Amino acid sequence: MSAAQILGLVTGIFFGFCLQRGGALRVENQLNMLLLKDMTVLRFMLSSIIVGMVGIILLAQFGVITLSYKPMNVGAILIGGALFGVGWSITGLCPGTSLGSLGEGRLHALPVIVGMLVGAMLFARTYDFLKETVLAWKNYGSISLPGTTGLPAFVFVVVFVGGTLLLFRFLNKKGL
Repeated sequence: MSAAQILGLVTGIFFGFCLQRGGALRVENQLNMLLLKDMTVLRFMLSSIIVGMVGIILLAQFGVITLSYKPMNVGAILIGGALFGVGWSITGLCPGTSLGSLGEGRLHALPVIVGMLVGAMLFARTYDFLKETVLAWKNYGSISLPGTTGLPAFVFVVVFVGGTLLLFRFLNKKGL
């Protein structure tokens, strides 16, 4: 096992621990967020995004990693986002929380995990068809906000962090 794989395993276990301790693995917490009743999971998700965003930007700035952007494909985003959202709202679990829930011994996560694997298999089997149809709808190529606007990446980080802090303040005032 390489050092990168070991680091990935360690950080994955740590993130799973944080998911569990933060209550993000509980279906009721996921559904309460989707029903706009309790934003604890949203806070956890946004905090995780900020940590990842800052970490990736710093690693790229110091030359430890090279950023590689996936193509922005409108068809894939619309259909993939819709499938993800429907699956999440029906099951109360997303891919990460389903694996964490299974790790907690919650067997209701098994059908979700099987569904993810079947979906991945179907995607792989139909990729040639999708490439000529859905994936050809509108492809903007590999773009980023900093690349599109010419603004430094840290500007977007600062704006995102500031907006997130304002959202947290608003949620606290509303008791969510």
